[in-house]
Amino acid sequence: MRCTKLLVCGTVLLAGGVALAQTPSYANVGRTPTKEEIQAWDIAVGPDGKGLPPGSGTAKEGATIYAAKCAACHGPDALGTETGPRLASGEAERKSLTTLHPTKGIGYWPFATTVWDYINRAMPRFQGGSLSPNEVYALTAFILYRCDIVQESDVLDAKTLPKIKMPNRDTFIPQPFDELTNDRKRGCRQGVCP
Repeated sequence: MRCTKLLVCGTVLLAGGVALAQTPSYANVGRTPTKEEIQAWDIAVGPDGKGLPPGSGTAKEGATIYAAKCAACHGPDALGTETGPRLASGEAERKSLTTLHPTKGIGYWPFATTVWDYINRAMPRFQGGSLSPNEVYALTAFILYRCDIVQESDVLDAKTLPKIKMPNRDTFIPQPFDELTNDRKRGCRQGVCP
């Protein structure tokens, strides 16, 4: 009995020693990022607008930017194409929000800041982060205008954008977790997901 306990203890000590011997040393690898580097990477925007940068834009300004940088994928009228989903919506989408299978267009999302954040991070396709804050505000205004959520002359900025009441704010139900990893169930087409 005594030998068994000693054998077990010896095995545990040996295993612990082997594990320590295999632990790599990371001395002098990398460096602590600067405050500026962290800020450049940390571009999250919350529903309350926290994280939105200075800048502004209107739907009228956004129409020109949309024609130059977005229409090729989303169509000239923002009605979608094979390569980009529909962005413009209206009454039909709003009516679908009260059904079991809502249309997951722009009006489906509960916060307007989500639209700004997505455009800023991911658009134009393969060029995410290339738009200035003013361009992102203007494009967000244009898309929300095409969805009958804001007026063409409304100025969107860090103060006004979070105050926009999206059509589905009070009834939004997040997509089931098991659907998030299924591109077909998420509504993705040809590598483009809404």
